[in-house]
Amino acid sequence: MRTTGLFHRIADAVKAHDNFFMQQRDGIGKLGLSSLQKLTAAFRMIAYGAPADSLDDYLKIGESTAIRCLKRFCRAVIDVFGARYLRTPNTEDVARILYIGEERGFPGILESLDCMHWRWKNCPTAWAGMYSGRSRSPTIILEAVADYNLWIWHAHFGLPDSNNDINVLEASHLFANLAEGKSPPAHYKILDKDYDTGYYLADGIYPKWSTLVQTIHDPQGPKKAHFAKNQESCRKDVERAFGVLQSRWAIVKGPARFWDKYVLHDIMTTCIIMHNMIIEDERDLSAPIKDFNRAPPLSIELVSNEDTRFQEFLARYRIALRNALIEHQWNRHGIPG
Repeated sequence: MRTTGLFHRIADAVKAHDNFFMQQRDGIGKLGLSSLQKLTAAFRMIAYGAPADSLDDYLKIGESTAIRCLKRFCRAVIDVFGARYLRTPNTEDVARILYIGEERGFPGILESLDCMHWRWKNCPTAWAGMYSGRSRSPTIILEAVADYNLWIWHAHFGLPDSNNDINVLEASHLFANLAEGKSPPAHYKILDKDYDTGYYLADGIYPKWSTLVQTIHDPQGPKKAHFAKNQESCRKDVERAFGVLQSRWAIVKGPARFWDKYVLHDIMTTCIIMHNMIIEDERDLSAPIKDFNRAPPLSIELVSNEDTRFQEFLARYRIALRNALIEHQWNRHGIPG
C-alpha cells in the first residue's frame, strides 16, 4: 500500500508538471493515450528494463511514443523532486549522520564514497575508444556517496570509463561545495581531541586526504584486523546502495540502449531520486537499527553572517582539506586518531 501511494504521488506530480501526460484529444476529437498508459510505459522501461518496442502488446503504445514518455517522465521527475531528493546534507542531516557514525564506532564519518559503471551498448562509434576502459566495452561512470540507510546524497554521472576514480573525484562537485564553504560544519571529538572536518570512507585508489579515510592495508595483529573489518563493513554502504539501485531499476543494471548521453544522465538521475523516495517512504519499516534514525537535539548552528562564515571556513579547511594527518593516524594506530 505504501508503494502504491508513492506511485500515485509521483504520477500526480508528473501530470501536474507536464501536460504531455494528460489524456488529450487529437484533431478529429478522438481520445489519445491515457495518463496511466504513458506513466506505466515509462515505469516498465525503468523498473524492468523493457525495450520500447515490447510495450505495444501490453499497453497499445508505439515504440517512438514509449521512448518519448520515458524522456519526458525523467525530465519531469528531476524538475519536481530533484531539489528535495538529490541534495547535499543540511544541518539536521549532518547531525543525524554523525550520530549514526558514532553509534557504529566511527565518530566523524559522513558517508562512504565509490564509483559504479553503466555499460553503454549503443555508444557512438566515434566515442567508443574514449568510453572504453579496462572493461573493453564502453561504460559511463557514476560517482556516489551513500549513508547507512542507503540514501544517496551525492551523484556525479557522465564521465567515460577511460577515467579512474581519482579523475572522477577531481571533476565532480563533491569537494567543490566544500571549497566554497557551503558544507555545514561537523564537530566531533575523538580521544578528547576536537575535530571540525568530517570524512568519507573510500577504497585504496583514492588520494590520502584527511577527508578520505581508507581501510588499513594488510592489518597486523587482531586489534587492527578487527578495526579494519568493521571499517570495511561501513565502507560497503555505498556498494549496498549500488546493488539496491540496480535491483530496483533494471534499466541501469542492463546495457544502456540510448545514443544521447544526456538522456542517460536523466535516466540515472531519475532512478537515484526515486530510490531516495522509496528509502524515505520505507525508512521506519526497513531500517535494521531503528535507534540510529533518531538523532539527539541539534548542536550544530550555521552562521548567518557571510563574512564570519567565510572566515570560519578558511580556518577549518584551507590546510586540512588535503592533509593526510588524520588518515595516517587511523592507519597507524588502528583506532580513531
